[in-house]
Amino acid sequence: MSFLIPDAFAATGSGTAAATGSGSGLTSILFLVVFFAIFYFLILRPQQKRQKDQRNMISNLAKGDEVVTTGGIVGKIVELDESFLELEIAQGIKVKVQRFAIASCLPKGTLKV
Repeated sequence: MSFLIPDAFAATGSGTAAATGSGSGLTSILFLVVFFAIFYFLILRPQQKRQKDQRNMISNLAKGDEVVTTGGIVGKIVELDESFLELEIAQGIKVKVQRFAIASCLPKGTLKV
């Protein structure tokens, strides 16, 4: 019956096969941990920081701020409430947009509205 069992699978009894098997498992786990750490610090953390900065900028908008929308429209805030704000984009022309559509604030005095 020994002809049914290949020699490669025979137990050597020295214990070296068990040591190399657990070492490769530890290496793969270490590789995964390093991969997720790099992924976190290069992708997730900067994205979360940008989102936090955007939320702070939107919550701190005030009347008279000069802003740019995500669509590229620039204007001065003339009226705002919880969800919407009104931008004056030219003399006497006002547009109502949602707060989250604001991409960035411009320095004061940028627009000549």
